[in-house]
Amino acid sequence: MLSNKPIDDLWRVAAAGGGLDFDASRYSTDQLWRLAAVAGNSGAKLTLRKVGDRTTDDLWRLAAAGKGNVVLSD
Repeated sequence: MLSNKPIDDLWRVAAAGGGLDFDASRYSTDQLWRLAAVAGNSGAKLTLRKVGDRTTDDLWRLAAAGKGNVVLSD
């Protein structure tokens, strides 16, 4: 399961252009923001699941960092 991987491993995969789809509930918004920014720069597709309980501002930050490469899911 990708959601059990350390965030550093996910950053490396996204930086290489690998798409990711996982339960993001265990990661902080700051960790996910960095991952979204990496995806935005590399073009990797990123689906973050179980983020519906985060604030609208947090979701906005994630979406903006991803530059169209991030899907946010409940």
